[in-house]
Amino acid sequence: MRKVKVEDAVGMALCHDITAMRDGFKGAAFKRGHIIKEEDISELLNLGKRTIFVWEENSGEIHEEDAALRMAAMAPVESTHYTAPSEGKVLLIADTRGMFRVDTELLKEINAIGDITISTLPDHYPVEEGARLASMRIVPLTTQEEQIIRAENLCTDRKLLDLRPYHHKKIGVIITGSEIYTGRIKDKFEPVVRAKMTKYPSEILGVTICDDNLEMIVDAAQNYLNAGADFLIFTGGMSVDPDDLTPTAIRRLGADIISHGVPSQPGNMTLVAYLNDVAILGVPGAAISLPTTMFDVLLPQIFAGDKFTKKDLINLGDGGLCQLCKTCHFPNCTFGRY
Repeated sequence: MRKVKVEDAVGMALCHDITAMRDGFKGAAFKRGHIIKEEDISELLNLGKRTIFVWEENSGEIHEEDAALRMAAMAPVESTHYTAPSEGKVLLIADTRGMFRVDTELLKEINAIGDITISTLPDHYPVEEGARLASMRIVPLTTQEEQIIRAENLCTDRKLLDLRPYHHKKIGVIITGSEIYTGRIKDKFEPVVRAKMTKYPSEILGVTICDDNLEMIVDAAQNYLNAGADFLIFTGGMSVDPDDLTPTAIRRLGADIISHGVPSQPGNMTLVAYLNDVAILGVPGAAISLPTTMFDVLLPQIFAGDKFTKKDLINLGDGGLCQLCKTCHFPNCTFGRY
């Protein structure tokens, strides 16, 4: 890119848009790539342009729009699309609902290169169709192409961004507690879980209320597994009291308990387990009385088909304290970031 006097620019290619504002019009009077003609000189001077920037061949520079397109190409994401460059940037837009993922370490490496800036939604973020997921641009009008090449090389065998659509789940719900089983207390969990499942592609195979009886709980869960359930939700008996049988029943099924208890509130006593590919959640009673708990935080990843690791659940501690706002804004808040 070279700065030249307007009078000396005839025959040269403009390397940026030149905006005009007159008589209610605001837009590009001259577009990037326009070859300057003799008759353009007067209008450019009228626009206050005594000098303009033109391309120098083989300078090793790349324009902001070309850089943005190259960055988009290095980070393809299924079920999304990139916008055309505007004001030097491209936006990544979700074409479906799902769980948005970011390789945060790779993102830091790319943003440390120099002129490149990529901003995204947080990792593990549930998004709706049409959501803006990421923005990519360089800070100056042009940058050395070598910077873009470095970013491209970093993405050769690493995936910067991903959108994982929700998958249909067949759900079995097991509610435990003698007080509910005998009818002394009316169950309040079933309407809660049914309402939450309407947000995801799902089929509730049934809801079974069990007495505080280990064999009854195990049999109810096994019946749902035999019916094709790939997601089991338990509630009741989730504390650490000796007579709370739900965790024991989940172990009896042969499931691998990733964690019983997470560093987050509300939902501190949440249990996460897997029986092969069947996800299992033990949901504490807070889910009945509060609009948002760990139950809501974990559901998007379960429907996206990603298995939680112990590290994932430990990471819930940073952002794991709900502010209990009078009006809940989840997921557009600090709760559940990990």
